[in-house]
This record gives sequence, C-alpha cells and structure tokens, in this order.
Amino acid sequence: MPKALEGQVVLEKTPRYFVTADSPGRIHSMSQEVKLIVVVRDPVTRAISDYTQIISKTPGVPSFETLTFHNGTEEALKVDNLWSPIWIGLYALHLERWLAHFPLEQIHFVHGERLVSDPAGELGRVQDFLGLQRIITDKHFYFNKTKGFPCLKKPEGSSKPHCLGRTKGRPHADIHPQVILRLRQFYQPHNLRFYQMTGQDFGW
Repeated sequence: MPKALEGQVVLEKTPRYFVTADSPGRIHSMSQEVKLIVVVRDPVTRAISDYTQIISKTPGVPSFETLTFHNGTEEALKVDNLWSPIWIGLYALHLERWLAHFPLEQIHFVHGERLVSDPAGELGRVQDFLGLQRIITDKHFYFNKTKGFPCLKKPEGSSKPHCLGRTKGRPHADIHPQVILRLRQFYQPHNLRFYQMTGQDFGW
C-alpha cells in the first residue's frame, strides 16, 4: 500500500480478495487495523450477472442451467456449489475466514441493491465507517435510465459525469423462473447464516 499523510485514507480494491482463501491472513500480516469494505448483492442475481459476463467473452459456453446443476438438469435439484458463479455467492463461507483474522467491527458491508437505488445513502455509511466527513451526497449523483445505474457527477467545470463501464447495466441472460426459484431455495440457508454473522438482513 502507498504511504499516506496524516488525515489521508488510502483505498485499494479487487473483486477477488473476499473469496481468495489466503487473502485474510496476508492482509492481516500487513495491517491488523485495516478497515475492510465488502460489496454484496443478491447471490442469485450475482450468479446470473457473472454468467452473462462469461458468455459475452467466451463463445460456446453451455447454458446456465447446465452449469448450475450437477447433471445439467434442474430435476436432480443438486446445485453445483463449486461452479465459480455459484460458489462466490456463498458469502457466509467466505466471511468465516475473514472473521478468523479480523473483528466484525472492522468490516463494513455495502448493500449492493441499495448502492444502486440509494448511492448517496450507502456511500454516507461508508464515509462514516472510514471516519470521514460526509462529503458525497445526493447532489453528486443522477440516475442513468439507459444503463439502470446511478452516475457520478464531476465537480463543476470538469469533464462529463462518470458512469459505470459498458459491461455494467447490460441485459442479463434469460434464465427460466424455475431455475431461479431453485437457486433461491439453495441460497436461503446460506443467506440466513450470513445475516446472523453480520447482524444485517439484506432481504434476499
């Protein structure tokens, strides 16, 4: 991590830290006081979004149903929890490793759905967690109806607003409702455990 002056906060991010087995120990050896921020979203929506990203880059990928269920069919009701898009959404499993190194008070969870519907509110809580003055407010955002995501307004006199990249906000792959229902049933106990561990109900 780069050095910081007094009063400065340095942030670094990657989507893989939370699910990589040796990350908690390595980060703890770097700093025991580090503050950790994790953005989580409905694991079913997250898995479909992940799959949509995969098929946009790799031609000939099997169907979502084929990859989700062990024998490629929903009838067996056996979800392949080792397939990456499914496995990443097992938040309680990943959080367990982090809690072996850091107290819960050092971890802040950003509600992914509320980050879209109320970005200023979610970022207000992030600023509080980091001990920062609430500088980012509603006036810094506008909703982009085309993408379905908020965009960040730049300071007066600067370039045009910053919106998420072209891979964000694109239509998800079309998944059969029964498959989505089965996945919700699969994730329910894992989600409840995650709620208990964090003391927050994310409403999934």
